Amino acid sequence: MKNSKLYLGLSLLGLVGSILIAADHIDAPAVQGGNADITDFYSFQGANTNNLVFVANVKGLLSPTMSASSSFDENVLVEFNIDNNGDNVEDLVIQAIPRNGKMYFFGPVAPGTAGTSSTIKTSSPLGSVAITPYGSTAITSLQSGINLFAGLRDDPFFFDFGQYSEIIAGNASSFNATGTDTFAGTNVMSIVVELPKTMLGGTGRLNTWVETKRK
Repeated sequence: MKNSKLYLGLSLLGLVGSILIAADHIDAPAVQGGNADITDFYSFQGANTNNLVFVANVKGLLSPTMSASSSFDENVLVEFNIDNNGDNVEDLVIQAIPRNGKMYFFGPVAPGTAGTSSTIKTSSPLGSVAITPYGSTAITSLQSGINLFAGLRDDPFFFDFGQYSEIIAGNASSFNATGTDTFAGTNVMSIVVELPKTMLGGTGRLNTWVETKRK
């Protein structure tokens, strides 16, 4: 794998801070339903409070039948962006790219250029993990305080889309106390990296967001 290949931005999902979530399902026409379609982004403190966890989910609303044949796209780069000085420009990136049944991670490292184009920083390997096949026990890679995962997971986002539609239509004024999980029974392609906070620079709040980029 060479780092000279150019990847251009297709989809972005962002947040500010380190214990927030953002979600979006099949709303971006250019990437709708594909491997570059980001459904969720999570960033939170790990069970080990010295660590930070980044989660990117793509290709949402996969039924069990669709999940059995679903895979990551080897031409799509998933890039976690970290701004550690508050200027809303990425100072570091963590990159994930699949090859031959494994997900390879690089970084955290300064990007060659900030913005919508990227090259894979193969000079800064973070590790790799076998992609967990459908229906299998989760395969993780833990080494030197870095934990990695890639594979299908149950969609973690809870949203009552039917009640939301009723509110938008003016037929209801609020969500129900329990509600109906519209995404129940569907899966996403998930990429997870947990690593020490000391690798991310800065001493205060981090701004983080995720992008998908196609070669």
